[in-house]
Amino acid sequence: MNRKVVEIAGRELSLSNLNKELYPSCGFTKANVLEYYGRIAEYILPHLKDRALTLKRYPDGVEKEYFFEKRCPAYRPHWVETAEIRRDDNEQMTVCLVNNLETLLWVENLASLELHVPLAKKNSPETPDAVVFDLDPGEPANILDCARVALILRDVLSRLQLASYPKTSGQKGMHVFVPLNSPQVTFEDTKKFSKAVAVIMQKKYPDLVTAKMAKEERRGKVFINWSQNDSAKTMVCVYSLRGREKPSVSFPLEWQELKDLTGQGNPEKLQVMYSKAVSRVGKQGDLFREVLVKEQRLPHL
Repeated sequence: MNRKVVEIAGRELSLSNLNKELYPSCGFTKANVLEYYGRIAEYILPHLKDRALTLKRYPDGVEKEYFFEKRCPAYRPHWVETAEIRRDDNEQMTVCLVNNLETLLWVENLASLELHVPLAKKNSPETPDAVVFDLDPGEPANILDCARVALILRDVLSRLQLASYPKTSGQKGMHVFVPLNSPQVTFEDTKKFSKAVAVIMQKKYPDLVTAKMAKEERRGKVFINWSQNDSAKTMVCVYSLRGREKPSVSFPLEWQELKDLTGQGNPEKLQVMYSKAVSRVGKQGDLFREVLVKEQRLPHL
């Protein structure tokens, strides 16, 4: 069956092109994508809640062209929640909010394999809930080097009495989140802090880390992208699929697990596929839940 109508919470949703292979190399169809998001919904929805969604759509699968969509499509069902946000050019823009299962599945029916959200919620767009350290490897560095930097970063932050939580990007890099959940913090604060930490690490580990934006500075090193701490930027949401050859997931790891996997020296071990993601959350729950609730204060560096 290539199309079906489902009812969720009393709302009718028409699902189409269910047999289309969105990950052709492994025969992973749109029906499989919808099933994955349905099973992971309990864990991803709290991280999407009340955040302006940017859709990354792959209408013809990961081997063909994709596009980003920040505006909530005008043909959305009447029950999709939206918010009005102000862009850099001061223009108002209507964005989608994915606050329930039916909206999540509607979005996935649009082949939005990746879900990207800002670090702030709609009612406080200039107040980030966390600091993020986006670790991006410059070839020939890889995710193992990112993991090594993440482990060093954990120790640096721990000395500053800050708890941190790692997740894979689902691609080549890693993300380290430092939850704040404080109404007093601003993006100016978080960007200044993240850049200061990145510069300190660059000075201490010059062969491994760079805080410089220029592409030529990144070769063989891990770029700590402190600039992601900005109200105009988004990050791929934890538990989101990624548009790679295979359906990998941006997935949280425990620090000891990350250390053990890094010691094995196999970068593939740090990639979490969709089936493992569903299995892991079923056994362990949301390893990223503290990012939503833990309150911390940034020190002055």
